[in-house]
Amino acid sequence: MNIAGKIWGDTSELFNKNNVEIHRINIIKGGTCSKHFHKHKYNLFFIESGRLLINVWKNNYDLIDKTIIKCNESCIVTPGEYHQFEALEDTVCYEIYWVEISEDIHRESVGSLT
Repeated sequence: MNIAGKIWGDTSELFNKNNVEIHRINIIKGGTCSKHFHKHKYNLFFIESGRLLINVWKNNYDLIDKTIIKCNESCIVTPGEYHQFEALEDTVCYEIYWVEISEDIHRESVGSLT
């Protein structure tokens, strides 16, 4: 297990294979991550304990979506959207990242029914 220190807490990578990553993060109350976006990755936050405010700067309108999630709730941020989280109390969260693969199947025939 690789634990990376952050100013807002710490993160442990639990899984990283192909197009999926899972991290368990501990966030100190008041801790805020950088405002950032991922070019290709979706970012799902799932709360084990605590409360997390997630700000998302939407690309298609001039507002910031603010979502508060608590135990057993989740929030998804799509690729290309700036986002930032803030712990409203000490929080344990799972961050799940994935990349969608489009047009994965190419058919030479439509099949048949005999």
